[in-house]
Amino acid sequence: MTTPIKKPEILAPAGDYEKLRYAIAYGADAVYLAGRLFGMRAAAGNFDDAQLREAIAYAHARNVKCYITVNIMPSNRDLEALPAYLELLQDAGADALILADVGVLAMARRYAPRVPVHISTQTSILNYEAANFWADLGAERIVLARELSLEEITEIRAKTPKDLEIEAFVHGAMCISYSGRCLISQYLTDRDANHGACSQPCRWQYSLVEEKRPGEYFPVEEDTRGTYLYNSKDLCMIEHIPELVRAGIDSFKIEGRAKTAYYAAGITSAYRRAVDAYAAQPDGFVLPDEIRQEISKVSHRNYYTGFYFGERNGQFYEDSHYIRDWEVTGLMQDCTQAGDAVFTLKNRFFVGETLELIQPGEPPYRFTVNAMTDDKGTAIDVAQHPEMRFHLQLPFAAKPFSILRRETLPRD
Repeated sequence: MTTPIKKPEILAPAGDYEKLRYAIAYGADAVYLAGRLFGMRAAAGNFDDAQLREAIAYAHARNVKCYITVNIMPSNRDLEALPAYLELLQDAGADALILADVGVLAMARRYAPRVPVHISTQTSILNYEAANFWADLGAERIVLARELSLEEITEIRAKTPKDLEIEAFVHGAMCISYSGRCLISQYLTDRDANHGACSQPCRWQYSLVEEKRPGEYFPVEEDTRGTYLYNSKDLCMIEHIPELVRAGIDSFKIEGRAKTAYYAAGITSAYRRAVDAYAAQPDGFVLPDEIRQEISKVSHRNYYTGFYFGERNGQFYEDSHYIRDWEVTGLMQDCTQAGDAVFTLKNRFFVGETLELIQPGEPPYRFTVNAMTDDKGTAIDVAQHPEMRFHLQLPFAAKPFSILRRETLPRD
């Protein structure tokens, strides 16, 4: 008889309102986002005060939790605006504050005492004593450092209070520094990574210049493969849901607030469906191949499993480019029960091309475009004007938030 498992939370990134809506539509149990200040992703669209209230209300109406990042490493000048902001988040109904600084924690206790506290990965929690320290200070959840193995996480779970939740990253970009605590960006570009403005200089190509030979650049290379010494691969644990669950991780966190709504939808959907499939049949679980393929259909770097299994081959030396084998062609605006679907164009395509339609909770539907029309009902051979509306006839009523995509590279 199959033993029921406790489903881990799927925690998705919401860099702006569009990404929040797509992440929720594609199965997130919770989303994490930031205001215009105090969050560690300044490059994301983020939310002003009114939008924060609207976003939290939108999530709650769909039984989704909303966690707000307040996890910069603040200087004195940052503190003046914090009391009013913390009061706003409590009044708006935030489900948790993600904090990294003990001063901010103290202020949260004064100005938002009813909001649970989650301790950010920025604190680099690497052991059970650190976890217990934060628990003693009232944290309800810790977000573990990315540098831990599954064995170490299992021990932390065994030696911490059972009501202390454990959150860990399972997918997305990795950082060359301990969980983001890095000064290189500030030094080279005056963009402070610890205030959310990292310029990612670890992804750049470097050369040496000898003092008496200006203009003569010598490549920095470990071997003949290339010179991108600090360029990390992307984390992907979609193949290892059972191991993550057995380690005692309560929340599976997906990195990517600065990425696209399509990324939020595709990756959230893949982990949602993988966790649901495992929960339904944990004994002898095999990840469906279609879910495995899904994580390669969004923009990504080469994947690996991070530090979970002690792997040391986490760097990619040849370049820092993304792999983009698929692109979004349209976002659905409406669809009738008869299957007349209206889309907004994102990338050009032609009649005769093969597309995939992805929908919340469904496997991709692959089809050839035999005909399409513009908004006036005129038949067209190509959809090419940015943001134009076009119509396709589908054999079913597609769900809200459906997305059209096309493969940009030929199959082998």
